[in-house]
Amino acid sequence: MRVLGVDPGLTRCGWGVVEGSAGRPLHAIGYGVIRTPAGTDLGARLCTVADALAEQMARHRPDVVAVERVFSQHNVSTVMGTAQASAMAIVAATRAGIPVVLHTPSEVKAAVTGSGRADKAQVGGMVVRLLKLTDLPKPADVADALALAICHVWRGPAQARLAAAAAVVRSPGLRSPVAPHS
Repeated sequence: MRVLGVDPGLTRCGWGVVEGSAGRPLHAIGYGVIRTPAGTDLGARLCTVADALAEQMARHRPDVVAVERVFSQHNVSTVMGTAQASAMAIVAATRAGIPVVLHTPSEVKAAVTGSGRADKAQVGGMVVRLLKLTDLPKPADVADALALAICHVWRGPAQARLAAAAAVVRSPGLRSPVAPHS
């Protein structure tokens, strides 16, 4: 499975492509950061993010795009920029016909380090180790994007099976195994 992870941000949007499967070695296919200057028009910045991500999707042809789920922060302007960049990743993937999944930061940390409360240094260290990189990708947004991709390679197939099973259970045509009393 090939996954493009996106750590959304308006000033810095990290991306990383990882290939592998659960229980097998992982490989970093490519990674980088998309930067937009703070003083530039918002629409232009969003277009830059969407276009650059679309370019990476066309280049690396991922099976799925994993985006960090936006969570509430105290700084409203930061969360707005993150949400807007996240939307651009979702739009670019949808236009390319690539499925999108969202993972929370704590889910990613737990998948990569074993603890949902791991700090950036622990996540970065595990990304380097798991992908056998010589150096920690910089800025941290890139390591976070690679961690998102790793998380989905490892957890995505199981989550998809659980979601499919839950959909079957919720299906209106499904009958209870216990017959009703007459």
